[in-house]
Amino acid sequence: MREAGPGALSATELRVQHALQTLYRQHHGWLQGWLQRRLDNNACDAADLAQDTFVRLLAKSEPVSMRQPRAFLTTIAKGLLVDLWRRRELERAWVEALASLPEPVAPSPEERLGLFQTLAAIDYALARLPRRARQVFMWARLEGISCPAIGARLGVSLATVERDLAAALRLCYAARYES
Repeated sequence: MREAGPGALSATELRVQHALQTLYRQHHGWLQGWLQRRLDNNACDAADLAQDTFVRLLAKSEPVSMRQPRAFLTTIAKGLLVDLWRRRELERAWVEALASLPEPVAPSPEERLGLFQTLAAIDYALARLPRRARQVFMWARLEGISCPAIGARLGVSLATVERDLAAALRLCYAARYES
């Protein structure tokens, strides 16, 4: 029996790889068409999201058992669609906000890109928070409501509000300063 060298795949890894290749061959075209219909026939975005769907599968740390592969792929793709639509809405709001600034105050194109990328990363981070923590962050940071007032609104303790706010701030900090 021959020993496998460094970097050789185990039998399990080979089976997983083969299963993913088969899944890709059998369903990639269908998935891309499904996405294209939901994206008003935008073939480029559909191709990108179909590819991203399979990249997500590859990134999973454990093998995925799929009895209904199209339903499984659709679930992943729907999440990617929501991310795309959310990003586009954020871009639209960003462009509107920039358009309202007077010319000398408006950031340069490079600054705009950097600011938007930071904003998108923070938006993505906040989207991963539980609903209450997201609401606490929005009320505290965007509306200036005090933590005791937020606690009263939500019917939770001050410590809970502060914990939720701290979690949101940690995510924002990580999105802004960590690579």
